[in-house]
Amino acid sequence: MTLKLFNTLGRKLEAFKTVEPGKVKIYVCGPTVYSPAHLGHARTYVAFDIIIRFLKYLGYRVFYVRNFTDVGHLTEEGEDKIVKGARQEKLQPMELVDKYIREFEEDMQALGCIRPNIQPRATGHIVEIIEATKKLLEKGYAYEVDGTVYYDVSKFKGYGKLSGIRREELIKHRVEPAIGKRNPADFALWKKADEKQLLKWPSPWGLGFPGWHIECSVMSMKYLGETFDIHGGAQDLIFPHHENEIAQSEALTGKRFVKYWLHTGLLTINGEKMAKSLGNFITIRELLSRYDAEAFRIFVASSHYRSAIDFSEKAMKDAEAKLEKLYEARDTIEVALALGKASFGRDEKFEMEVKKLKERFIEEMKNDFNTPAALAALLELARVITGYAQSENPAEGSLILAKDTLLELGEIFGILKRKRIEEKTERIIQLLVDVRNELRRKGEFWITDEIRTKLRELGIELQDRNGETKWVVKRW
Repeated sequence: MTLKLFNTLGRKLEAFKTVEPGKVKIYVCGPTVYSPAHLGHARTYVAFDIIIRFLKYLGYRVFYVRNFTDVGHLTEEGEDKIVKGARQEKLQPMELVDKYIREFEEDMQALGCIRPNIQPRATGHIVEIIEATKKLLEKGYAYEVDGTVYYDVSKFKGYGKLSGIRREELIKHRVEPAIGKRNPADFALWKKADEKQLLKWPSPWGLGFPGWHIECSVMSMKYLGETFDIHGGAQDLIFPHHENEIAQSEALTGKRFVKYWLHTGLLTINGEKMAKSLGNFITIRELLSRYDAEAFRIFVASSHYRSAIDFSEKAMKDAEAKLEKLYEARDTIEVALALGKASFGRDEKFEMEVKKLKERFIEEMKNDFNTPAALAALLELARVITGYAQSENPAEGSLILAKDTLLELGEIFGILKRKRIEEKTERIIQLLVDVRNELRRKGEFWITDEIRTKLRELGIELQDRNGETKWVVKRW
């Protein structure tokens, strides 16, 4: 099966074919760095991290760009979010930006996300933004009103093709109010700065600052070319941000801007939209103080990237349980190998089952990155592995193959990276289990129950079945 993606542009599944053979160029809209990153950011960037990991697994050379918006993203009242945040925290704007970029990068590392090849800042591309704006003016796609330059959406015939919004409906949607605009839906490429504006630069139209949309057009094309493979972001960026990016970029070059548009669904918390006013705003740091990062990655993978996802205590406990089943499979194999329980040779029947589950995982991921179905295959693989490793006479070579397969697929989800307990610790645990079994035979059940309780507190679960005791690591 060839890789298929659901392209927001056209709203259908399409076979994936890159601009350059063997190379994927991808741009994902990054955060506006005026406050701590939150769960919505985590969902989007973990989802794209899994996508990028799978593309690399398929053998593509991936060049990944994710930007930082550090100017031009305005509040509904028209104030720059960076400037407003800096005022509230009593910092200079670039002090605030540096603070939250550092925090964001630490958050992404803690979540296990691959670092992009390039993370450009909008303020580092003012010269290119001014040149792009001048070119749009020269080509007749833009006009100036008292130091502000607007893009004229009526001049771009394809406007609305990404969002599906017809031109006559634009007035109903979010627009930028201003005196002198030709159309309500026209948007600013360059804004005139007033005396109070802290972030401003000289331009042919006077002191000003860039519009939010032109920043991403300029940065993405600078590093990825005039036409590149994948542009991603959350669904709330489809209109107006990504719609405007297409209008600007294709007017500038006369070429198709992006081949495939991918958008993640929105995140709710206990069925409600996340908002500070509702008291349910959760930062990534708050998340990771309560939950394992790999459990959150399982939570994200449990829903398709295009679907809405609801964060709750129950959902995270379910993700933790799934993660522990995967670790149990890995650890059960390693214990069997370390204790010399495996026999020499191979088990073709077991290996065929492992192979089929691996193929099922890959096929599901090739179907528009269907992580829930792929996760189901991975959990089934873990169940099969655990049962086989605990059987009476597992084959050593087959156990090694199964472990390698589990870790190989786990790497696509960015999980199974925790270290297993050392062999000496395993032998001590096994000694305790043997002593407990002897005490059980003597009827000293109060001691055996105490051993079980203490081991459980350490993350070791004992399983008494058919007169035999097995132990598994639930956490370490």
